Amino acid sequence: MFDNLTGRLSHVVKTMRGQARLTDDNIQEALREVRLALLEADVALPVVKDFVARIRDRAVGEEVKGSLTPGQAFIGVVHRELTALMGNAAEPLNLATQPPAVFLLAGLQGAGKTTTAAKLARLLREEHKKKVLLVSADVYRPAAIEQLKTLAAQVGVDFFPSTPEQKPVDIARAAVDWGRRHYQDVVIVDTAGRLSVDEEMMDEIKALHAAVAPIETLFVVDAMQGQDAVNTARAFGEALPLTGVILTKLDGDSRGGAALSVRQVTGAPIKFAGVAEKINGLEVFHPERMSSRILGMGDVLSLVEEVHRSVDIDEAKKLAKKVKSGKGFDLEDYKQQVSQMRKMGGLSAMLDKLPAELARAAQGAQVDERKIARVEGIINSMTPGERAKPELIKASRKRRIATGAGVSVQEVNQLLNQFEQAQKMMKMVAKGGMQKMMRGMSGVFGRR
Repeated sequence: MFDNLTGRLSHVVKTMRGQARLTDDNIQEALREVRLALLEADVALPVVKDFVARIRDRAVGEEVKGSLTPGQAFIGVVHRELTALMGNAAEPLNLATQPPAVFLLAGLQGAGKTTTAAKLARLLREEHKKKVLLVSADVYRPAAIEQLKTLAAQVGVDFFPSTPEQKPVDIARAAVDWGRRHYQDVVIVDTAGRLSVDEEMMDEIKALHAAVAPIETLFVVDAMQGQDAVNTARAFGEALPLTGVILTKLDGDSRGGAALSVRQVTGAPIKFAGVAEKINGLEVFHPERMSSRILGMGDVLSLVEEVHRSVDIDEAKKLAKKVKSGKGFDLEDYKQQVSQMRKMGGLSAMLDKLPAELARAAQGAQVDERKIARVEGIINSMTPGERAKPELIKASRKRRIATGAGVSVQEVNQLLNQFEQAQKMMKMVAKGGMQKMMRGMSGVFGRR
């Protein structure tokens, strides 16, 4: 999402090399690059002006200490200001109230409120061990209630039934009352959206807020909306006492303007970010980590946390022994690694969190996540003996495996070739060749 901004800031560092001090003269061009990058990223103009002014105030005359170059010193200033722009620190959900804690989700139609409600319920149930009730007060969108009911069952939380004939305020009140009587910890109210902000919509959301007195009023905004997201955020911020923002579709092809603007426009902290369509694709928003990703420093902490959530530790230890020895890595191990990668959002999600220098080692790979699913299907069509000894797989076996997996023999051949590459990569890791390994990954799941 932030490739353009990252690229421009990297260019700034290069152009400032050799300077002994940051001054008005040598910082002017750097600020121009930053300003253009932010505007191209669809950041709101008032936010850009304020942000650039703060960088100028803090950067001009800053001493270059130790081994820092002026470029690095400038990036340090930008990193601190980016972090401040997005809120400085992660803001936890407020659960300090007599149960049930009511969460009200607001936003335009299409922002992803319903899916976000389910993602948030899953996070509360699995990570906070809370008993959650989902309810839909969207009586306008066809099948909105059924969609939330299906998602509630998928994430394993309770659902309060409602019908399009009911009034949204009556639905919300009844749900909170039911939640109180059935000892629910949290009630999440999914509200209706409109295609644009209108007076009727705002009156309804205000009435809902007054009726259920939520401890969290969360504005759900599509990160791909750009300036529209900022205008919508401003309207909701004026109508409701927002306590937080959830950015959706942060993994998309948007330019990222909403992420850099919405905090300052609403005054409410960004609490979560939707990073995948899957039901577990909701992450706590860490401003400092996001700043690091924007500046090409990576987000290794989030990657480590994702690994801890997704990876089977016992299986990882077994694989580590095989990698260390450089022997015994078979197709069953390969399938398990592919499966773990899918749980973590795929190769592209992993690369997005790596520092730019390391991620560039895998650049050029057009990652096709569909191939990952096909790999699992092909390996599942093999016998245990074939998985342990791929060299047994000759022409007749390849035809049988292809038929069982519903693919061509050519795709089976491609998998076996990719497995050989993976074996080589494991040996590279054992020898400490991490960058060579990352380059090798481009041949495994790249090229559609």
